[in-house]
Amino acid sequence: MQASRARLFKEYKEVQREKSADPDIQLVCDDSNIFKWTALIKGPSETPYEAGIFQLAFSVPEQYPLQPPQVRFLTKIFHPNVHFKTGEICLDILKNAWSPAWTLQSVCRAIIALMAHPEPDSPLNCDSGNLLRSGDIRGFQSMARMYTNLAAMPKKG
Repeated sequence: MQASRARLFKEYKEVQREKSADPDIQLVCDDSNIFKWTALIKGPSETPYEAGIFQLAFSVPEQYPLQPPQVRFLTKIFHPNVHFKTGEICLDILKNAWSPAWTLQSVCRAIIALMAHPEPDSPLNCDSGNLLRSGDIRGFQSMARMYTNLAAMPKKG
């Protein structure tokens, strides 16, 4: 557990130092628990998620970095690799392809890349996956944009 705390403190310092280096990701550690983090990520450009701000919740195990963090979307998103109700994310690096070389920041980058390049063959959201697999790109993008507008757009005023 001591090693995971040390690693997380190191990542925390890096996040503080590089805040302006990656404007698409804002990672924040819980004030009272180094194992709980949240992130705000910007939807990738030229996708139905563009201009949206999506919140992620990180639960980091005590065996980190030997085990991956649990990450889920708190913001509703229409995406084949994200469970619509729970926000669970189907991403190989969060499961069997995890490596201690990954950081919380790089996990956020991987999630942004997944948003831009969905994998409809391993869907957690079957409706979304079916639209893409059947070639209905327009239908998928329309639904994804609608949910981005409803759930992920910064409120005006």
